[in-house]
Amino acid sequence: MSQNQNKSPIYAKIEKNEQYMKDHIGLGTSFDLGYRELIVLKTKIQLYYVTGLCDGSVVQQIMRQLIQINDDENNTKKVPEIIENRIIYQQVERTESLDEAVDQLLSGLVVIFVDGIKYAFIVDVRQYPGRTPQEPDTEHVVRGSRDGYTENIIENTALTRRRIRDARLRHEMLKVGERSKTDICLCYIDDVTNRDLIKTVKDKLNEIEIDGITMTDKTLEEFFSGPKWKPYPLVRYTERPDVAATHLMEGHIVLIVDTSPSVIILPTTFFHHVQHAEEYRETPLVGSFMRWSRFIAIMASIFLLPLWLLFVLDPSLLPADLSFIGPKEEGTIPVAVQIIMADLGIEFLRMAAIHTPTPLATSMGLIAAVLIGQIAIDVGLFGPEIILYVSVSAIGVYVTPSYELGVANKIARFVLIVATALFESIGFVIAFTLYILYLAHLKSLQTPYLWPFIPFNAAGIIEILFRIPMPLSKKRPSVVHPKNDYRQPN
Repeated sequence: MSQNQNKSPIYAKIEKNEQYMKDHIGLGTSFDLGYRELIVLKTKIQLYYVTGLCDGSVVQQIMRQLIQINDDENNTKKVPEIIENRIIYQQVERTESLDEAVDQLLSGLVVIFVDGIKYAFIVDVRQYPGRTPQEPDTEHVVRGSRDGYTENIIENTALTRRRIRDARLRHEMLKVGERSKTDICLCYIDDVTNRDLIKTVKDKLNEIEIDGITMTDKTLEEFFSGPKWKPYPLVRYTERPDVAATHLMEGHIVLIVDTSPSVIILPTTFFHHVQHAEEYRETPLVGSFMRWSRFIAIMASIFLLPLWLLFVLDPSLLPADLSFIGPKEEGTIPVAVQIIMADLGIEFLRMAAIHTPTPLATSMGLIAAVLIGQIAIDVGLFGPEIILYVSVSAIGVYVTPSYELGVANKIARFVLIVATALFESIGFVIAFTLYILYLAHLKSLQTPYLWPFIPFNAAGIIEILFRIPMPLSKKRPSVVHPKNDYRQPN
């Protein structure tokens, strides 16, 4: 965010303002910059707007209201006051800065200059192009709401406000990017969220100096997590308003970035990424069962392949009852290489599925399952057990609610496989220990990534392992140090 932005004052002579618009935003060159000059009570009035970012019928209505002043008024000494009174819209503000007027104009607002005065009127009539709220593709639920965030920041704040009708919910608007000037909404509950956390997030946003954040929320994440190469996500993304509202009630901060359907929740821990809204749409017992099933799948996605490889390389580690584990025949390709090749093959299929048009997706699935998989086994490239365990690990990745966490777990699995293949049991133990130490070292805005296990918090562990009935969940998680600990009276 630029801290040295020029504060050019608005000129009293309207021709100078018009020349500024020509020099700085390409008025007369860019076809989408709308401009009209009117005469109201013998005074020049200029309207500026961006076609496509505001409703054309509303702009016409504003011009009609201004022209009608000539028929109804005759006091030429109070033209600015009359104009401001006649603009019948929700938000009409004044600005004395040309730079602010340009920023608001390019954000979709209408700017009105009046000859002879050193301020302009800003009328908020923007109407961004976009889609209607729909259920997110990556966060489906059997029970629950079907709406989701869109690319429109105004709609997104309304979806959040609809779920938290609290007078203490705050939506602070900031801009980031010297050129893009992207709107970012900082959301928090005033009497719940920790003041130091709010200040830290604001300071980090104000320190961002970049031309633009056209990749929106992902660029913001990299500024928050630092320039280091960290595979594990330190913020959580969601497209569900109910998930964002739940985190706000716990004391987290939500960042809504214009043009992105995903919002950022921070700070977060490893275990925030493995929870899913579906667990809270079922009974506590069923929700706890679903949570444990998801934990098992996520652990399998990380450790199943390295452990199986370790048992294959050193069968003496297996008890007699499990001696059947491992390939029955020695293949022409080392088992570790087979695992890596099959794992990469799954990744190729995932990327191909993203770029494959929907009508061809079924055909691609048949090719992958029948032609590639079966023939690879028949020719001896892969053993049947390799395909089995790689598939189970892949399913565990897809079960992970957070896409970013699933990809990070793949990288961790790959490192464990390579270490085990090179040094067997010693390599597995060392790699596993370094993996846990790395996660324990991570912090999201000074929040320990493995909380509540490291540091230990008994109440937090119970909340993580079990889906506690809501009447019994009386306190907010202490990880974000909320100002108000109690969600309901004792």
